[in-house]
Amino acid sequence: MLLDSTQSEQLKPNSPPEPIALPSRFSPQHRTIRPIGVYALHGLAAMGDDLIAVDAVRGYLVKVDPASDNTTVLNPHNVQDFLDAAGLAVWEDTIWFTRDHDVFSCTLADPTPKHFATLPYPADGVAVWQSTVYVACQKSGYILIFDRRTGQQITRFAAPGVGAENLSVRDEELWVCDRTEQTVYCMDRATGEVNFSILTPFDSPSGIAFYTDSQTQETILYVAYAGEEAYIRDDPNSEDPYQLSFRDRTFIHPLHFHVDKDKHYALSNGYLIEMSYIEELLPLEEVQVNGLEWRIALPADTPRQTVKRVEPIGMPFQEEIQEGQRVAVFKFDSLQPDEGRLFGWKALLEVRGIKYRFTFDDVDRAPALSAEFQSRYLVDDDELAMDTPVIQAAAQEAIGTETNLLRKILKVRNYVYDRLSYGIKPHIDTPDVALERGVGSCGEYVGLLLALARINGIACRTVGRYKCPQPADRQGVPLQPDFNHVWLEFYVPGFGWLPMESNVDDVIEGGPYPTRFFMGLPWYHAEIAKGIPFETLKTPDASFDLSIGDLAINHIRFTILGELAPPT
Repeated sequence: MLLDSTQSEQLKPNSPPEPIALPSRFSPQHRTIRPIGVYALHGLAAMGDDLIAVDAVRGYLVKVDPASDNTTVLNPHNVQDFLDAAGLAVWEDTIWFTRDHDVFSCTLADPTPKHFATLPYPADGVAVWQSTVYVACQKSGYILIFDRRTGQQITRFAAPGVGAENLSVRDEELWVCDRTEQTVYCMDRATGEVNFSILTPFDSPSGIAFYTDSQTQETILYVAYAGEEAYIRDDPNSEDPYQLSFRDRTFIHPLHFHVDKDKHYALSNGYLIEMSYIEELLPLEEVQVNGLEWRIALPADTPRQTVKRVEPIGMPFQEEIQEGQRVAVFKFDSLQPDEGRLFGWKALLEVRGIKYRFTFDDVDRAPALSAEFQSRYLVDDDELAMDTPVIQAAAQEAIGTETNLLRKILKVRNYVYDRLSYGIKPHIDTPDVALERGVGSCGEYVGLLLALARINGIACRTVGRYKCPQPADRQGVPLQPDFNHVWLEFYVPGFGWLPMESNVDDVIEGGPYPTRFFMGLPWYHAEIAKGIPFETLKTPDASFDLSIGDLAINHIRFTILGELAPPT
Protein backbone atom coordinates (compact mmCIF):
# COMPACT_ATOMS: atom_id res chain seq x y z
CA MET A 1 0.00 0.00 0.00
CA LEU A 2 1.37 3.44 -0.94
CA LEU A 3 0.19 6.71 0.56
CA ASP A 4 1.39 9.98 -0.97
CA SER A 5 2.76 12.13 1.85
CA THR A 6 1.76 15.30 -0.03
CA GLN A 7 -1.87 14.13 0.13
CA SER A 8 -1.84 12.95 3.74
CA GLU A 9 -3.98 15.17 5.95
CA GLN A 10 -1.44 15.25 8.76
CA LEU A 11 1.41 16.24 6.45
CA LYS A 12 -0.12 19.17 4.56
CA PRO A 13 2.28 22.13 4.78
CA ASN A 14 -0.61 24.61 4.93
CA SER A 15 -2.29 22.81 7.82
CA PRO A 16 -0.18 23.37 10.94
CA PRO A 17 -0.68 20.60 13.48
CA GLU A 18 -2.65 21.29 16.59
CA PRO A 19 -0.39 21.76 19.61
CA ILE A 20 -0.37 18.99 22.20
CA ALA A 21 -1.07 20.22 25.72
CA LEU A 22 1.37 18.97 28.35
CA PRO A 23 0.95 19.14 32.12
CA SER A 24 2.94 21.82 33.88
CA ARG A 25 6.27 20.54 35.19
CA PHE A 26 5.50 22.55 38.33
CA SER A 27 2.37 20.55 39.19
CA PRO A 28 2.87 18.15 42.13
CA GLN A 29 2.37 15.10 39.88
CA HIS A 30 5.23 16.21 37.61
CA ARG A 31 7.51 18.33 39.76
CA THR A 32 11.00 16.99 40.33
CA ILE A 33 12.04 17.59 43.94
CA ARG A 34 15.71 18.51 44.30
CA PRO A 35 16.58 18.78 48.00
CA ILE A 36 19.19 21.41 48.73
CA GLY A 37 22.69 20.43 49.84
CA VAL A 38 22.32 16.64 49.73
CA TYR A 39 24.39 14.09 47.82
CA ALA A 40 22.76 10.64 47.84
CA LEU A 41 19.28 10.04 49.22
CA HIS A 42 18.73 6.51 50.49
CA GLY A 43 15.30 5.54 51.76
CA LEU A 44 12.21 7.72 51.64
CA ALA A 45 9.14 8.18 53.83
CA ALA A 46 6.24 10.59 54.25
CA MET A 47 5.66 12.45 57.50
CA GLY A 48 2.80 14.96 57.54
CA ASP A 49 3.33 17.50 54.77
CA ASP A 50 7.00 16.61 54.34
CA LEU A 51 9.19 13.84 52.99
CA ILE A 52 11.90 12.27 55.14
CA ALA A 53 15.10 10.81 53.73
CA VAL A 54 18.71 10.02 54.67
CA ASP A 55 21.74 11.44 52.87
CA ALA A 56 24.05 8.44 53.10
CA VAL A 57 27.12 10.52 52.17
CA ARG A 58 26.77 13.17 54.86
CA GLY A 59 24.68 11.26 57.41
CA TYR A 60 21.94 13.87 57.32
CA LEU A 61 18.43 12.84 58.29
CA VAL A 62 16.53 15.44 56.26
CA LYS A 63 13.03 16.82 56.06
CA VAL A 64 12.10 18.02 52.56
CA ASP A 65 9.21 20.25 51.51
CA PRO A 66 7.88 18.75 48.21
CA ALA A 67 6.61 22.14 47.04
CA SER A 68 9.76 24.21 47.57
CA ASP A 69 12.75 21.82 47.98
CA ASN A 70 13.37 23.43 51.39
CA THR A 71 15.63 21.03 53.29
CA THR A 72 16.12 20.74 57.04
CA VAL A 73 18.67 18.55 58.85
CA LEU A 74 16.85 16.77 61.69
CA ASN A 75 19.91 15.19 63.34
CA PRO A 76 22.55 17.96 63.47
CA HIS A 77 24.29 16.32 66.45
CA ASN A 78 24.01 12.68 65.29
CA VAL A 79 25.15 12.69 61.67
CA GLN A 80 27.82 10.04 62.33
CA ASP A 81 25.11 7.58 63.36
CA PHE A 82 23.43 7.83 59.93
CA LEU A 83 26.47 7.69 57.64
CA ASP A 84 26.07 4.99 54.95
CA ALA A 85 22.43 4.39 55.88
CA ALA A 86 20.69 2.28 53.22
CA GLY A 87 16.97 2.40 54.02
CA LEU A 88 14.41 4.48 55.93
CA ALA A 89 10.85 4.11 57.19
CA VAL A 90 8.47 6.03 59.44
CA TRP A 91 5.81 4.46 61.62
CA GLU A 92 3.78 6.81 63.83
CA ASP A 93 6.43 8.91 65.63
CA THR A 94 9.31 6.47 65.14
CA ILE A 95 11.96 6.54 62.42
CA TRP A 96 13.54 3.26 61.30
CA PHE A 97 16.70 2.93 59.28
CA THR A 98 19.30 0.37 58.21
CA ARG A 99 23.09 0.65 58.25
CA ASP A 100 25.57 -2.11 57.56
CA HIS A 101 24.13 -5.35 59.01
CA ASP A 102 21.84 -3.59 61.51
CA VAL A 103 18.34 -2.18 61.82
CA PHE A 104 17.77 0.80 64.15
CA SER A 105 14.95 3.02 65.34
CA CYS A 106 14.81 6.51 66.85
CA THR A 107 12.49 9.46 67.30
CA LEU A 108 12.71 13.03 66.04
CA ALA A 109 12.85 14.24 69.63
CA ASP A 110 15.81 11.95 70.26
CA PRO A 111 17.56 10.82 67.04
CA THR A 112 19.94 8.55 68.96
CA PRO A 113 19.70 5.11 67.25
CA LYS A 114 18.30 2.17 69.23
CA HIS A 115 19.32 -1.26 67.98
CA PHE A 116 16.52 -3.53 66.73
CA ALA A 117 18.09 -6.44 64.81
CA THR A 118 21.31 -7.65 63.23
CA LEU A 119 21.36 -9.55 59.93
CA PRO A 120 24.07 -11.97 58.76
CA TYR A 121 24.45 -9.79 55.64
CA PRO A 122 24.11 -6.04 54.95
CA ALA A 123 20.56 -4.73 55.38
CA ASP A 124 19.04 -2.55 52.64
CA GLY A 125 15.48 -1.24 52.73
CA VAL A 126 13.12 -1.21 55.69
CA ALA A 127 9.35 -0.73 56.05
CA VAL A 128 7.08 -0.89 59.09
CA TRP A 129 3.36 -1.61 59.29
CA GLN A 130 1.76 -1.88 62.72
CA SER A 131 3.59 -4.73 64.50
CA THR A 132 5.55 -5.92 61.44
CA VAL A 133 8.99 -4.85 60.25
CA TYR A 134 10.12 -5.69 56.70
CA VAL A 135 13.85 -5.65 55.92
CA ALA A 136 15.36 -6.20 52.45
CA CYS A 137 18.68 -8.04 52.23
CA GLN A 138 20.18 -8.25 48.74
CA LYS A 139 22.95 -10.68 49.58
CA SER A 140 20.57 -13.23 51.10
CA GLY A 141 18.06 -12.76 48.27
CA TYR A 142 15.16 -12.27 50.70
CA ILE A 143 12.90 -9.74 52.37
CA LEU A 144 12.90 -10.68 56.06
CA ILE A 145 9.81 -10.10 58.22
CA PHE A 146 10.20 -9.38 61.95
CA ASP A 147 7.84 -8.86 64.88
CA ARG A 148 8.28 -5.23 65.93
CA ARG A 149 7.66 -5.95 69.62
CA THR A 150 9.95 -8.96 70.07
CA GLY A 151 12.52 -8.49 67.29
CA GLN A 152 12.05 -12.13 66.26
CA GLN A 153 11.98 -13.11 62.58
CA ILE A 154 8.54 -14.36 61.56
CA THR A 155 9.08 -15.39 57.93
CA ARG A 156 10.73 -14.26 54.70
CA PHE A 157 9.84 -13.61 51.06
CA ALA A 158 12.02 -14.11 48.00
CA ALA A 159 13.27 -10.74 46.78
CA PRO A 160 11.62 -9.89 43.44
CA GLY A 161 14.80 -8.40 41.91
CA VAL A 162 18.56 -8.85 42.03
CA GLY A 163 19.65 -5.41 43.29
CA ALA A 164 19.57 -3.47 46.55
CA GLU A 165 15.92 -2.84 47.42
CA ASN A 166 14.04 -0.20 49.37
CA LEU A 167 10.57 -0.73 50.80
CA SER A 168 7.26 0.93 51.58
CA VAL A 169 3.90 -0.40 52.76
CA ARG A 170 0.44 0.72 51.66
CA ASP A 171 -2.50 -1.14 53.16
CA GLU A 172 -2.14 -4.78 52.10
CA GLU A 173 0.66 -4.07 49.62
CA LEU A 174 4.43 -4.17 50.06
CA TRP A 175 6.13 -1.88 47.53
CA VAL A 176 9.73 -2.60 46.55
CA CYS A 177 12.06 -0.45 44.43
CA ASP A 178 15.18 -2.16 43.09
CA ARG A 179 18.24 -0.08 42.15
CA THR A 180 19.66 -2.51 39.59
CA GLU A 181 16.33 -3.51 38.07
CA GLN A 182 15.12 0.11 37.72
CA THR A 183 11.82 -1.39 38.76
CA VAL A 184 9.13 -0.95 41.41
CA TYR A 185 7.29 -4.12 42.45
CA CYS A 186 3.86 -4.23 44.06
CA MET A 187 3.68 -7.35 46.26
CA ASP A 188 1.03 -8.87 48.48
CA ARG A 189 2.49 -8.18 51.91
CA ALA A 190 0.90 -11.31 53.38
CA THR A 191 2.16 -13.80 50.77
CA GLY A 192 5.03 -12.07 48.97
CA GLU A 193 3.42 -12.69 45.58
CA VAL A 194 4.22 -10.01 42.97
CA ASN A 195 1.01 -8.42 41.69
CA PHE A 196 2.69 -6.29 39.00
CA SER A 197 5.89 -4.35 38.35
CA ILE A 198 6.66 -0.89 36.96
CA LEU A 199 9.75 0.45 35.23
CA THR A 200 11.05 3.71 36.69
CA PRO A 201 11.81 6.59 34.29
CA PHE A 202 15.28 7.12 35.81
CA ASP A 203 17.95 4.65 36.84
CA SER A 204 19.19 3.86 40.37
CA PRO A 205 15.96 4.24 42.40
CA SER A 206 16.97 4.44 46.07
CA GLY A 207 13.78 5.10 48.02
CA ILE A 208 9.99 4.89 47.72
CA ALA A 209 7.07 6.43 49.61
CA PHE A 210 3.37 7.25 49.23
CA TYR A 211 2.65 10.90 50.05
CA THR A 212 -0.81 12.41 50.55
CA ASP A 213 -1.26 16.16 50.08
CA SER A 214 -3.13 17.43 53.14
CA GLN A 215 -4.99 20.10 51.15
CA THR A 216 -6.01 18.23 47.99
CA GLN A 217 -5.92 14.69 49.47
CA GLU A 218 -4.10 13.68 46.31
CA THR A 219 -1.79 10.68 46.76
CA ILE A 220 1.55 10.66 44.94
CA LEU A 221 3.95 7.75 44.71
CA TYR A 222 7.42 9.31 45.07
CA VAL A 223 10.66 7.57 44.18
CA ALA A 224 14.11 8.86 45.15
CA TYR A 225 17.12 8.35 42.88
CA ALA A 226 20.82 8.43 43.72
CA GLY A 227 23.70 8.07 41.29
CA GLU A 228 26.40 9.99 39.46
CA GLU A 229 26.49 12.13 36.35
CA ALA A 230 29.37 13.13 34.10
CA TYR A 231 30.11 16.81 33.60
CA ILE A 232 32.84 19.08 32.22
CA ARG A 233 34.79 20.62 35.09
CA ASP A 234 36.25 24.07 34.48
CA ASP A 235 39.73 24.34 36.04
CA PRO A 236 41.36 27.59 34.83
CA ASN A 237 44.63 26.81 36.65
CA SER A 238 45.19 23.56 34.74
CA GLU A 239 46.91 23.07 31.40
CA ASP A 240 43.74 21.20 30.48
CA PRO A 241 41.07 23.61 31.79
CA TYR A 242 38.12 21.47 30.70
CA GLN A 243 38.14 18.07 32.38
CA LEU A 244 35.65 15.22 32.38
CA SER A 245 34.57 14.55 35.95
CA PHE A 246 31.68 13.04 37.91
CA ARG A 247 29.40 14.39 40.61
CA ASP A 248 26.59 13.06 42.78
CA ARG A 249 23.07 13.34 41.38
CA THR A 250 20.08 12.78 43.63
CA PHE A 251 16.43 13.86 43.42
CA ILE A 252 12.83 12.73 43.97
CA HIS A 253 10.20 12.37 41.24
CA PRO A 254 6.60 11.08 41.07
CA LEU A 255 6.16 7.60 39.61
CA HIS A 256 3.00 7.21 37.51
CA PHE A 257 1.53 3.87 36.55
CA HIS A 258 -1.48 2.19 35.01
CA VAL A 259 -2.04 -1.56 35.24
CA ASP A 260 -3.98 -3.45 32.55
CA LYS A 261 -4.48 -6.92 34.02
CA ASP A 262 -6.24 -8.28 30.93
CA LYS A 263 -3.29 -7.33 28.72
CA HIS A 264 -0.71 -8.36 31.32
CA TYR A 265 1.22 -5.07 31.44
CA ALA A 266 1.79 -1.91 33.45
CA LEU A 267 2.59 1.47 31.88
CA SER A 268 4.68 4.07 33.67
CA ASN A 269 5.87 7.67 33.19
CA GLY A 270 5.75 8.88 29.61
CA TYR A 271 7.26 11.69 27.56
CA LEU A 272 6.44 13.57 24.40
CA ILE A 273 9.51 13.43 22.18
CA GLU A 274 10.34 14.72 18.74
CA MET A 275 12.57 12.41 16.72
CA SER A 276 14.09 13.11 13.33
CA TYR A 277 16.04 10.82 11.02
CA ILE A 278 17.80 12.60 8.15
CA GLU A 279 20.12 11.27 5.46
CA GLU A 280 22.69 13.63 4.00
CA LEU A 281 23.57 12.58 0.46
CA LEU A 282 27.37 12.56 0.44
CA PRO A 283 28.75 9.81 -1.89
CA LEU A 284 32.28 8.55 -1.34
CA GLU A 285 32.67 8.35 -5.12
CA GLU A 286 30.85 9.70 -8.17
CA VAL A 287 27.62 7.82 -8.82
CA GLN A 288 24.80 8.10 -11.31
CA VAL A 289 21.69 5.98 -10.95
CA ASN A 290 18.15 6.20 -12.30
CA GLY A 291 14.93 5.19 -10.58
CA LEU A 292 16.38 4.84 -7.09
CA GLU A 293 13.90 4.08 -4.30
CA TRP A 294 15.25 4.77 -0.82
CA ARG A 295 13.17 3.22 1.95
CA ILE A 296 13.40 4.28 5.61
CA ALA A 297 11.15 2.67 8.21
CA LEU A 298 8.86 4.89 10.29
CA PRO A 299 8.02 4.64 14.02
CA ALA A 300 5.31 2.14 14.94
CA ASP A 301 2.20 2.45 17.08
CA THR A 302 2.43 0.03 20.01
CA PRO A 303 0.91 -0.29 23.50
CA ARG A 304 3.70 1.97 24.87
CA GLN A 305 4.35 4.21 21.84
CA THR A 306 1.87 6.43 19.99
CA VAL A 307 2.83 8.18 16.76
CA LYS A 308 1.11 11.58 16.92
CA ARG A 309 2.51 12.99 13.71
CA VAL A 310 5.03 12.24 10.95
CA GLU A 311 6.23 14.76 8.37
CA PRO A 312 8.83 14.70 5.60
CA ILE A 313 12.10 16.59 5.81
CA GLY A 314 13.87 17.89 2.70
CA MET A 315 11.71 16.12 0.11
CA PRO A 316 8.32 14.35 0.08
CA PHE A 317 7.90 10.63 0.50
CA GLN A 318 5.26 8.02 -0.14
CA GLU A 319 4.23 5.76 2.71
CA GLU A 320 4.34 2.01 2.18
CA ILE A 321 3.04 -0.72 4.47
CA GLN A 322 5.53 -3.56 4.66
CA GLU A 323 4.56 -6.59 6.78
CA GLY A 324 2.37 -4.31 8.87
CA GLN A 325 5.11 -1.72 9.37
CA ARG A 326 5.11 1.85 8.04
CA VAL A 327 7.93 2.74 5.64
CA ALA A 328 8.78 6.07 3.97
CA VAL A 329 9.73 5.70 0.28
CA PHE A 330 11.87 8.49 -1.21
CA LYS A 331 12.09 8.35 -5.02
CA PHE A 332 14.95 9.73 -7.10
CA ASP A 333 14.28 9.83 -10.84
CA SER A 334 17.95 10.43 -11.45
CA LEU A 335 20.75 10.63 -8.90
CA GLN A 336 23.56 12.69 -10.38
CA PRO A 337 27.28 12.89 -9.53
CA ASP A 338 28.07 15.55 -6.90
CA GLU A 339 24.38 15.87 -6.03
CA GLY A 340 23.76 17.05 -2.47
CA ARG A 341 20.51 16.53 -0.55
CA LEU A 342 19.00 16.26 2.90
CA PHE A 343 15.94 14.04 3.22
CA GLY A 344 14.16 12.06 5.90
CA TRP A 345 11.36 12.35 8.38
CA LYS A 346 10.42 13.93 11.69
CA ALA A 347 8.00 12.25 14.11
CA LEU A 348 6.19 13.32 17.24
CA LEU A 349 5.94 10.39 19.65
CA GLU A 350 4.34 9.65 22.99
CA VAL A 351 6.50 7.05 24.71
CA ARG A 352 6.12 5.30 28.07
CA GLY A 353 7.77 2.58 30.06
CA ILE A 354 6.05 -0.80 29.81
CA LYS A 355 6.47 -3.98 31.82
CA TYR A 356 4.62 -7.19 31.00
CA ARG A 357 3.91 -9.85 33.58
CA PHE A 358 3.45 -13.49 32.61
CA THR A 359 4.02 -16.47 34.85
CA PHE A 360 5.51 -19.76 33.70
CA ASP A 361 2.07 -21.33 34.16
CA ASP A 362 0.50 -18.70 31.88
CA VAL A 363 2.61 -19.72 28.90
CA ASP A 364 2.22 -23.45 29.62
CA ARG A 365 -1.40 -23.00 28.59
CA ALA A 366 -0.49 -21.17 25.36
CA PRO A 367 -1.47 -22.85 22.06
CA ALA A 368 1.10 -24.21 19.61
CA LEU A 369 2.86 -21.86 17.22
CA SER A 370 0.98 -21.58 13.93
CA ALA A 371 2.43 -22.94 10.69
CA GLU A 372 2.58 -19.40 9.28
CA PHE A 373 4.70 -18.17 12.20
CA GLN A 374 6.92 -21.25 12.00
CA SER A 375 7.66 -20.52 8.34
CA ARG A 376 8.33 -16.82 9.01
CA TYR A 377 10.04 -16.69 12.39
CA LEU A 378 11.80 -20.03 12.90
CA VAL A 379 14.00 -19.78 9.82
CA ASP A 380 17.45 -18.38 9.06
CA ASP A 381 16.55 -15.24 7.09
CA ASP A 382 19.49 -13.02 8.08
CA GLU A 383 22.78 -14.95 8.06
CA LEU A 384 22.14 -16.45 11.51
CA ALA A 385 24.34 -19.53 10.91
CA MET A 386 21.59 -21.72 12.37
CA ASP A 387 22.81 -24.84 10.55
CA THR A 388 26.43 -24.63 11.76
CA PRO A 389 27.60 -27.21 14.33
CA VAL A 390 28.68 -24.57 16.86
CA ILE A 391 25.24 -22.86 16.87
CA GLN A 392 23.34 -26.17 16.86
CA ALA A 393 25.34 -27.32 19.89
CA ALA A 394 24.88 -23.99 21.67
CA ALA A 395 21.11 -24.11 21.12
CA GLN A 396 20.90 -27.51 22.83
CA GLU A 397 23.26 -26.54 25.64
CA ALA A 398 21.36 -23.31 26.31
CA ILE A 399 18.03 -24.90 27.28
CA GLY A 400 18.89 -28.49 28.21
CA THR A 401 15.62 -30.37 28.79
CA GLU A 402 13.46 -27.28 29.44
CA THR A 403 10.08 -27.20 27.65
CA ASN A 404 8.39 -24.08 29.09
CA LEU A 405 8.57 -21.23 26.53
CA LEU A 406 9.27 -18.50 29.08
CA ARG A 407 11.97 -20.49 30.87
CA LYS A 408 13.50 -21.42 27.50
CA ILE A 409 13.87 -17.83 26.32
CA LEU A 410 15.28 -16.81 29.72
CA LYS A 411 17.79 -19.65 29.55
CA VAL A 412 18.79 -18.60 26.04
CA ARG A 413 19.22 -14.99 27.18
CA ASN A 414 21.34 -15.95 30.19
CA TYR A 415 23.42 -18.36 28.09
CA VAL A 416 24.27 -15.53 25.67
CA TYR A 417 25.03 -13.14 28.54
CA ASP A 418 27.36 -15.72 30.08
CA ARG A 419 29.33 -16.14 26.88
CA LEU A 420 29.45 -12.67 25.33
CA SER A 421 30.93 -9.43 26.58
CA TYR A 422 29.83 -6.17 25.01
CA GLY A 423 32.10 -4.52 22.46
CA ILE A 424 31.43 -2.11 19.59
CA LYS A 425 32.70 -3.20 16.17
CA PRO A 426 32.56 -1.60 12.71
CA HIS A 427 30.63 -4.55 11.26
CA ILE A 428 28.39 -7.38 12.45
CA ASP A 429 29.69 -10.95 12.28
CA THR A 430 27.53 -14.04 12.11
CA PRO A 431 26.46 -15.66 15.43
CA ASP A 432 28.95 -18.53 15.18
CA VAL A 433 31.87 -16.11 14.80
CA ALA A 434 30.63 -13.86 17.62
CA LEU A 435 30.11 -16.85 19.95
CA GLU A 436 33.60 -18.22 19.36
CA ARG A 437 35.13 -14.77 19.80
CA GLY A 438 33.19 -14.05 23.03
CA VAL A 439 32.67 -10.35 22.29
CA GLY A 440 29.76 -8.77 20.45
CA SER A 441 27.88 -5.57 19.71
CA CYS A 442 24.13 -5.27 20.30
CA GLY A 443 23.54 -6.51 16.75
CA GLU A 444 25.66 -9.61 17.40
CA TYR A 445 23.90 -10.25 20.71
CA VAL A 446 20.58 -10.08 18.83
CA GLY A 447 21.83 -12.39 16.07
CA LEU A 448 22.93 -15.03 18.55
CA LEU A 449 19.72 -14.69 20.57
CA LEU A 450 17.62 -15.06 17.41
CA ALA A 451 19.52 -18.12 16.23
CA LEU A 452 19.36 -20.00 19.54
CA ALA A 453 15.71 -19.09 20.19
CA ARG A 454 14.52 -20.03 16.70
CA ILE A 455 16.28 -23.39 16.77
CA ASN A 456 14.42 -24.04 20.03
CA GLY A 457 11.04 -23.24 18.48
CA ILE A 458 10.61 -19.68 19.81
CA ALA A 459 9.42 -17.17 17.20
CA CYS A 460 11.55 -14.01 17.34
CA ARG A 461 12.05 -10.83 15.33
CA THR A 462 14.32 -7.80 15.51
CA VAL A 463 13.24 -4.31 16.57
CA GLY A 464 15.15 -1.02 16.51
CA ARG A 465 16.50 1.46 15.86
CA TYR A 466 17.50 4.17 18.34
CA LYS A 467 17.30 5.16 21.99
CA CYS A 468 16.63 8.72 23.12
CA PRO A 469 19.61 9.93 25.18
CA GLN A 470 18.87 10.14 28.90
CA PRO A 471 18.03 11.51 31.42
CA ALA A 472 14.35 12.40 31.05
CA ASP A 473 14.66 15.81 32.74
CA ARG A 474 16.97 17.09 29.98
CA GLN A 475 14.03 18.64 28.18
CA GLY A 476 13.83 21.12 25.32
CA VAL A 477 17.42 20.46 24.23
CA PRO A 478 18.34 18.63 20.97
CA LEU A 479 19.93 15.29 21.90
CA GLN A 480 21.92 13.08 19.55
CA PRO A 481 22.43 9.36 20.19
CA ASP A 482 25.97 8.11 19.67
CA PHE A 483 24.92 4.71 18.29
CA ASN A 484 22.00 2.89 16.77
CA HIS A 485 20.51 0.01 18.72
CA VAL A 486 18.55 -3.18 18.09
CA TRP A 487 16.73 -5.55 20.40
CA LEU A 488 14.19 -8.30 19.82
CA GLU A 489 10.66 -9.46 20.47
CA PHE A 490 9.60 -13.05 21.10
CA TYR A 491 6.14 -14.41 20.44
CA VAL A 492 3.78 -16.04 22.92
CA PRO A 493 1.04 -17.88 20.96
CA GLY A 494 -2.40 -16.73 22.00
CA PHE A 495 -1.12 -13.40 23.24
CA GLY A 496 1.42 -11.69 21.00
CA TRP A 497 4.90 -10.17 20.87
CA LEU A 498 6.89 -9.39 24.02
CA PRO A 499 10.02 -7.20 24.09
CA MET A 500 13.44 -8.33 25.28
CA GLU A 501 16.52 -6.12 25.43
CA SER A 502 19.60 -7.51 23.69
CA ASN A 503 22.64 -6.80 25.85
CA VAL A 504 21.95 -3.94 28.26
CA ASP A 505 20.78 -6.31 31.04
CA ASP A 506 24.23 -7.93 31.18
CA VAL A 507 25.34 -5.62 34.00
CA ILE A 508 26.45 -8.17 36.59
CA GLU A 509 29.44 -10.30 35.61
CA GLY A 510 28.32 -13.92 35.73
CA GLY A 511 24.82 -13.03 36.96
CA PRO A 512 22.32 -13.16 38.45
CA TYR A 513 21.09 -10.98 35.60
CA PRO A 514 18.30 -8.45 36.12
CA THR A 515 15.03 -8.94 34.26
CA ARG A 516 14.12 -5.24 34.10
CA PHE A 517 13.97 -5.27 30.28
CA PHE A 518 12.87 -8.88 29.88
CA MET A 519 9.24 -8.45 28.81
CA GLY A 520 9.71 -4.72 29.28
CA LEU A 521 11.02 -1.56 27.64
CA PRO A 522 11.88 1.79 29.21
CA TRP A 523 10.42 5.00 27.82
CA TYR A 524 13.51 5.98 25.81
CA HIS A 525 13.37 3.18 23.20
CA ALA A 526 11.96 4.30 19.83
CA GLU A 527 10.22 1.29 18.26
CA ILE A 528 10.84 1.19 14.51
CA ALA A 529 11.12 -1.58 11.90
CA LYS A 530 9.67 -4.63 13.65
CA GLY A 531 10.94 -7.63 11.74
CA ILE A 532 11.84 -5.64 8.60
CA PRO A 533 15.03 -3.83 7.49
CA PHE A 534 15.31 -0.30 8.81
CA GLU A 535 16.68 1.12 5.56
CA THR A 536 17.02 -0.29 2.03
CA LEU A 537 17.87 0.81 -1.54
CA LYS A 538 16.19 -0.46 -4.69
CA THR A 539 16.61 0.20 -8.44
CA PRO A 540 14.50 -1.11 -11.34
CA ASP A 541 17.18 -3.48 -12.59
CA ALA A 542 18.58 -4.34 -9.12
CA SER A 543 22.08 -3.60 -10.42
CA PHE A 544 22.99 -0.96 -7.83
CA ASP A 545 25.52 -2.46 -5.43
CA LEU A 546 26.70 0.47 -3.29
CA SER A 547 25.84 0.45 0.40
CA ILE A 548 23.95 3.20 2.19
CA GLY A 549 27.15 4.08 4.02
CA ASP A 550 28.84 4.68 0.65
CA LEU A 551 26.16 7.16 -0.33
CA ALA A 552 25.17 9.13 2.77
CA ILE A 553 25.68 9.94 6.42
CA ASN A 554 22.75 10.11 8.81
CA HIS A 555 21.70 12.69 11.37
CA ILE A 556 19.51 11.56 14.29
CA ARG A 557 18.05 13.96 16.80
CA PHE A 558 15.71 13.65 19.76
CA THR A 559 14.10 16.45 21.74
CA ILE A 560 12.17 15.67 24.94
CA LEU A 561 9.31 18.18 24.88
CA GLY A 562 7.78 17.35 28.24
CA GLU A 563 6.31 14.71 30.53
CA LEU A 564 2.91 13.25 29.70
CA ALA A 565 -0.08 13.10 32.00
CA PRO A 566 -0.30 9.92 34.09
CA PRO A 567 -1.43 6.91 32.00
CA THR A 568 -5.04 5.85 32.24
